[in-house]
Amino acid sequence: MNRRMSSRSVSLTSTFLLLAAGGAAACSNDKYYDEGFYCADENGVIVDEDFCDDNGGRTGVSNGYYGGYYLYHSPSYRSGYPIGTKLPSGGSRFAYNDSASRSSYGLPSSGRVGNGTVKSSVVGKGGSGSHGSSGG
Repeated sequence: MNRRMSSRSVSLTSTFLLLAAGGAAACSNDKYYDEGFYCADENGVIVDEDFCDDNGGRTGVSNGYYGGYYLYHSPSYRSGYPIGTKLPSGGSRFAYNDSASRSSYGLPSSGRVGNGTVKSSVVGKGGSGSHGSSGG
């Protein structure tokens, strides 16, 4: 006995396959990245990480505020760039005391972040530039 599939069965099967394929594609967009982080001035030149310590790590400066310093990050930043190096273009930055941005990248919400820190498993960030551009 040979049974033909009804058009309704074929339609439901096709719909299921399309939904499953779309779900798999959406999951593949949540890639994990390694992001390198550096404390740098507004021009992207690396400075001592104490300038980005909002807990007042540098003596002689009141309230830990230095102004004009940012945490720059990118999947292309490797560890080991020395102080005074201009970071390669293509990264992003956020204010060193932006606790929400720090937390979103898996960094402590305050305090010192060592230059060259690499955070693994940063989901879907990938240097998107959503927190500002490092310039060039």
